[in-house]
Amino acid sequence: MTENKNKISLWNEALKDAETVEILQWAGKEFSSKVKFASSLGLEDQVITDMIVKSVPEIPVFTLDTGRLFQETYNLIQETEDKYNIKISVFFPDTNDVQTMVANHGVNLFYNSIELRKMCCHTRKVKPLNRAFSGLDSWVCGLRREQAVSRTDVDTVQWDAANKLVKVNPLYNWSEDDLWQYIKKHNVPYNKLHNQGFSSIGCASCTRAVKDGDDVRAGRWWWELPEQKECGLHVVDGKTVRKMSS
Repeated sequence: MTENKNKISLWNEALKDAETVEILQWAGKEFSSKVKFASSLGLEDQVITDMIVKSVPEIPVFTLDTGRLFQETYNLIQETEDKYNIKISVFFPDTNDVQTMVANHGVNLFYNSIELRKMCCHTRKVKPLNRAFSGLDSWVCGLRREQAVSRTDVDTVQWDAANKLVKVNPLYNWSEDDLWQYIKKHNVPYNKLHNQGFSSIGCASCTRAVKDGDDVRAGRWWWELPEQKECGLHVVDGKTVRKMSS
């Protein structure tokens, strides 16, 4: 009995991994060539990339370059491509859109109001994402319930009303400890800013390190209230299309 108790954590880790792979395989089979993985290169996304490469390589991986990322993030893109021998598609904002926005509101408009911050996110992230979604029926992302108060309703599979797509969240019930255990076990590359207190990493202008005990997304748009900290990429109507066993 003692031996079995000592194995429980290992079993839980293995079963959690297996469930996540099953979700990814289901997505690959269910949506075939009409599903992509949108990676923000966070811990969650690096875990999913590792699983996709090993178990569902037919699911393409892409990311967004807002034009204001940390150098460490660019380094991670290269490191990930080199380790897994893959090519991550990169989508950029429209140059004219950015020029017009900056001309009208300044280079640091996002600090001036929530409306302007969301305008910047829409220009640099949402619109490029819409282009990446062209022709798709579904997308995979790394949302977790534990990430923020705005994400407590995240489920395995949800209807993304904003993009009219099925959104698959294979890590919906993972903890941050689960992520680090997997990363260390499988030697998954990760953004080195995590070693400097950055828990959630986005644009350099809108991300800072957090203190121990802070919410995982406390360093994102730190001047705003927690319930306002979304960029427009993850708008759902709460409807669960299909809930897999947890």
